[in-house]
Amino acid sequence: MHESQSPEMTMDVNNLYLEEVITDQKIGAIRRLTPVDANGAQDESRRVLYYGQTQMMTPAGALPLNFELEADSLEQAVKMFSEAANKAMHQTIEELKEMRRQAASSIVVPGQEGMGGMPGGGKIQLR
Repeated sequence: MHESQSPEMTMDVNNLYLEEVITDQKIGAIRRLTPVDANGAQDESRRVLYYGQTQMMTPAGALPLNFELEADSLEQAVKMFSEAANKAMHQTIEELKEMRRQAASSIVVPGQEGMGGMPGGGKIQLR
């Protein structure tokens, strides 16, 4: 990619947040994003955002989970964390199952050239 084609990386001065991470050092973390103006002063016209972070173990290792917490305070975000984390975990499990189903249904079968089979006629066969 030439320099003239690279995207311009410009921060949105009207959408700045101060990010803090609060953790119990066991289960996960809550990211608190406080809206600020270009001078770093809190922007009272926008609401504080809360996001939960944790991970679930899979056979392939730890899978990060990130989810929004519709909270108005840190205390409320902490109370919502468990339910939101479980919901994110179940959604992720369902997405993984669907990906597995799609991968299984896209198995290439020799002799089915007209149905999205192997290019070149699919002449290779295993015996």
